[in-house]
Amino acid sequence: MDLPVLFIILMLITLTHIKFIAMKQNIPRTQPRKSATFDDYTLSEIRRAAVSGIYDIRGGGSKRVLPGLDDLLFLGASMSRYPLEGYREACGTDVVLGTRFAKNPIQLKIPITIAGMSFGSLSAQAKEALGRGATIAGTSTTTGDGGMTPEERGQSETLIYQYLPSRYGMNPDDLRKADAIEVVVGQGAKPGGGGMLLGQKISDRVAEMRNLPKGIDQRSACRHPDWTGPDDLEIKINELREITDWEKPIYIKIGGARPYYDTALSVKAGADVIVIDGMQGGTAATQEVFIEHVGQPTLACIRPAVKALQDMGMHRKVQLIVSGGIRNGADVAKALALGADAVSIGTAAMVALGDNDPEFEKEYQKLGTTAGAYDDWHEGQDPAGISTQDPELSKRLDPVMAGRRLANYLKVMALEAQTVTRACGKSHVLNLEPEDLVALTVESAAMAQVPLAGTDWIPGKNHD
Repeated sequence: MDLPVLFIILMLITLTHIKFIAMKQNIPRTQPRKSATFDDYTLSEIRRAAVSGIYDIRGGGSKRVLPGLDDLLFLGASMSRYPLEGYREACGTDVVLGTRFAKNPIQLKIPITIAGMSFGSLSAQAKEALGRGATIAGTSTTTGDGGMTPEERGQSETLIYQYLPSRYGMNPDDLRKADAIEVVVGQGAKPGGGGMLLGQKISDRVAEMRNLPKGIDQRSACRHPDWTGPDDLEIKINELREITDWEKPIYIKIGGARPYYDTALSVKAGADVIVIDGMQGGTAATQEVFIEHVGQPTLACIRPAVKALQDMGMHRKVQLIVSGGIRNGADVAKALALGADAVSIGTAAMVALGDNDPEFEKEYQKLGTTAGAYDDWHEGQDPAGISTQDPELSKRLDPVMAGRRLANYLKVMALEAQTVTRACGKSHVLNLEPEDLVALTVESAAMAQVPLAGTDWIPGKNHD
C-alpha cells in the first residue's frame, strides 16, 4: 500500500475516534437508581452484620407494610339501615371476659385492655402510669414477665398476671392478688421465640425480683418447662384454678402463627379467654429477623381464630382478645366486627405515655435515631423515662400526668368505636359483624373474609 494512502486511512481512523469520544462525552447519564432488593436499610443491615458479627436486636413490632385493618371500610347506615342518634340512643362499650369457668369474670367499661409489659422492660413509673390510666378508663392492665410490682397492683383496679415460660418473679401469693391469669404460650413479635432483657436494664430491684445476677443478659425460655402440649397444659390450668379457688379467669395468649388450630387447642385446654397477637405486636427486645419474618399479620389471624371458636360452639362463650398494631377506635371496631370481644394495646399505650415524643428529638439524635423511629428499648437509654431502669431517666416520667394521658387516649378510642358503631345502626360495639365491612384489596378481602368493595366477591369463598 502506498504511503499517502496509508496516511489518509490513519487520519480517517483518528478523526472517527475523536468524533466518537466527543459524542460519548455528550451522552446524558441515567439517573442513579437504588435497588428495591438492596435498599438503604438492607445495605445498612449488611454493613452492621459485617462489622459486628451478631444479629440485630430491637424492640417494637414489624415495620414492613402489611395488609391491615386500614384496608377495611365500614358500611355506614343509609336507606337500608338506620343509624343511631348519638345524643339520644345509647351505644354500649362494656365487655365481660372469662365467663366460661371463673367465679369472678372480668368486667370492663371498654373493650380495650393494656397488654403485658414487664417491670424491667418498663420503668416502675411507666408501670404505675399504665395502672392509673387503665383504672380511670375502666379497663385492665397486665403484668408482663418478671412479676408483680406494688405500684401496678396498687394503681390497677383490674390486673392480669402473666404466667410465662421464664417463671421470673412468679409466686402463688401474687397469683391470688391478681384478677386473672394469662398463660403466655406465644407472642406476635416472636412466635416460637423467647424473651430478652439485656444486662443494662437488670437493676438491683429487677435482679431481686427475678432472682438474677445484676447486669447480666437474661434470655427467657421459648416454651414452658412443665408441659409439651394441650393435654399437659390442661393439667397446669387446673392447678392454677385450684391455687386461685376457681375465682380467676385463665387467659391463654398465642402468637399469630396457626390461629385456627392454636385457638382450638387453647379451648380444649380449658381457656376462659384467648389472646391472639399478630406480627405487628411489639416487644421490648428480640431479633430483627423474628420481628419481620415470623408470624402472620393481625388481620390474617382474626377470622381463623373466630372460626375455630364457632366450629366448637364456643364463640362469645370463650372470649377472644386481638392484639398487634391496634392504634385507634376504627381498629377496635373492625376487630370487634370480625368477631373479637376486645382488643389489647401495648405500643400505642407507650406512645400515649410519651414514648417517641418529638420533645426529646435532640436526645434521640444523640442515640443515632429520631422521634418516631426509636426502637432500641433494650439499651435502657430511653429519654422519655419509659423503657429504662436508669433512675435519672425514669424520674422524667410523671406517673400521674402520664396516666391521665393514657386515660384520655383510651377514652378517645372508645368514643371513636362508639361513633362507628352508631353509624352502622348498632346499639353495642359487640353487635358489629362482618356484614358491616368491605375490603379495599384482594389480600385484605381474603384475610378478613369480607367482600371486595363494590362487589360481592370474597376471595376463596364464592368462585362464580
